[in-house]
Amino acid sequence: MTTQAASSPWVTLRAWIKQPRVAGVLIIAYLLIAVGTLLSLDRGNLLFPLFSTLVFPPFVLSPLVILAAPIPNKFKYSLILLLLVIAMPMIGIYDSSYLELTIQICIFAGLALGLNIVVGFAGLLDLGYIAFFAVGAYVWAMFTSSADTVFFVSGIIVPGWAFYLFLFVGVVVAAGVGIVLGLPVLRLRGDYLAIVTLGFGEMIRVLARNADQPVNLTNGSQGLLNVASPPMPAFWVDFIGGIANTFGIQIAGNLEPLAQQILFYFIGIIILGVIIVAARRLDNSAIGRAWTAIREDEVAAIAMGVPLVRMKLLAFATGASFAGAIGVLYAAKQTFVSPESFSLIQSISILAMVIVGGMGGIRGVLLGSIIVTLLNLQVLKNMSLQLNALRNIDYVVPLINFHIKDWPTQLEPAKYERLVFGLLLILMMLFRPAGLLPEPRRKMELDEKRRTKTMETPIIKSSEPASGGD
Repeated sequence: MTTQAASSPWVTLRAWIKQPRVAGVLIIAYLLIAVGTLLSLDRGNLLFPLFSTLVFPPFVLSPLVILAAPIPNKFKYSLILLLLVIAMPMIGIYDSSYLELTIQICIFAGLALGLNIVVGFAGLLDLGYIAFFAVGAYVWAMFTSSADTVFFVSGIIVPGWAFYLFLFVGVVVAAGVGIVLGLPVLRLRGDYLAIVTLGFGEMIRVLARNADQPVNLTNGSQGLLNVASPPMPAFWVDFIGGIANTFGIQIAGNLEPLAQQILFYFIGIIILGVIIVAARRLDNSAIGRAWTAIREDEVAAIAMGVPLVRMKLLAFATGASFAGAIGVLYAAKQTFVSPESFSLIQSISILAMVIVGGMGGIRGVLLGSIIVTLLNLQVLKNMSLQLNALRNIDYVVPLINFHIKDWPTQLEPAKYERLVFGLLLILMMLFRPAGLLPEPRRKMELDEKRRTKTMETPIIKSSEPASGGD
């Protein structure tokens, strides 16, 4: 009996693509085409939102594709380095909106990796994780804002160059707040832990809103404005302008905002890289194995000698420290911090990134954060922009003879962001409970639980008497 499937054209094509040289050539060809397409897109084009949506998301996801490709590691890391250091800044110089999207991806990816420490590694459901993000943001904003706070009145205004020092200050302060949160919840599990952490996150937000009396620390609901940004090196603006002139990119207006944005991009990439390295080292260490034991069975972990209190507090502190550093970056970039930026829905969005990508895995969480961020900030908004552009010219859809101007404004995709997130989570729980890119160990655990549940299902026998003679 011959196996025709082994010699099918599809199997042969897959085997051919998996060859290192072929995979490397295909990846390089795609990256060149993607970069060339993004550099040639014109915002004045009617179909610009559609083309941008089709090209930019796969380009941002290409580092994860490169990591999974069957090519040598040195080649992988060289491609990713060229992509992050050269290709993306060039695209950002041409169109700064792509650079803004990438910075937002770095911010949310860092937050998702921090939450993954608590939820994915240690199995502690935290619905108030945004509170640590707020702590880091306010640590920098309170000391550098020109708002009428106690620090401004006393003349204690920190210069912009202290931003790099405050990254470590934000890490320490947020880690301390994480320990403060961890102490009361050491004996709580599941839903009870989620409710307490949810309350903690709301408490921090309400505290920030009302901490303007009797001593003004946060300027209340008005927020802190004119937050300082890190100063640019003396050569930086001229360097960016030289690169733009070299590649023939015309920059309209002042060059300094673009140079500042590129500086934030590199700071975000460096912080995200440090977080990824730290998360990987923790996952492959004795601490990571202790967190895994706690996640699976606390009683068994205690019996095996795992210090439960210390490990839980360390998980909260580590995840919070990542959020603290990202919060300092966020405050310096936005130059404005208000309590509305740290609502419960933000915590849920970060948790959705972890769930969509795959709890417990680093690449999966990166994938989930990229997908959810792009869906929120680009895909849905570009779909609405495309509809409006076609509506302005009274475009008629062929075959069905439908006028786009008759499309109801209530059905614009950008207005249904939460609905799309809800459907996405429902579909993930039904069809991919381990995530799009699950961590191998957690996938094995879920498969084992599914098999055990199937084996334990009782077989219902018919109560009808068997037919036959006496």
